[in-house]
Amino acid sequence: MFVLTSLLTGMVFGLGLIVSGMANPAKVLGFLDVGGAWDPSLALVMAGAIAVGLVAFFFAKNRTLSLMGAVMKLPTASPIDRRLVRGSTLFGIGWGIAGFCPGPGLVALGMGESKALVFVATMLIGMIVFELLELRRPAMTPRAA
Repeated sequence: MFVLTSLLTGMVFGLGLIVSGMANPAKVLGFLDVGGAWDPSLALVMAGAIAVGLVAFFFAKNRTLSLMGAVMKLPTASPIDRRLVRGSTLFGIGWGIAGFCPGPGLVALGMGESKALVFVATMLIGMIVFELLELRRPAMTPRAA
């Protein structure tokens, strides 16, 4: 049942990305072009997603199990550090160049979009490079309280 629910959720998410235009790199690049022919429509999509997320987190914060019985693994607050800023910057640059971020890139790949193939391939290479760099990074020791 868990796999079926996950599949259905992913399909609804993908359909939402298609309907909202998030899987269309031209639409996304129009949204990011604030100095030119700016298309603000994706701001409404993002506002709607944030609203749904806030409601979901409000109800989820006191739960230990999901509605399907899986253990809840909510994110914990972490400080803004150089790694976060660098990663966010790289993400933004990639989004601005390609017009895709990971979810819409995978949806566009499933739609047969050739640009998405290049994006997903380079995204996977970036993930592999990150993991290799993480293996070389010294283990962090927890700070004393």
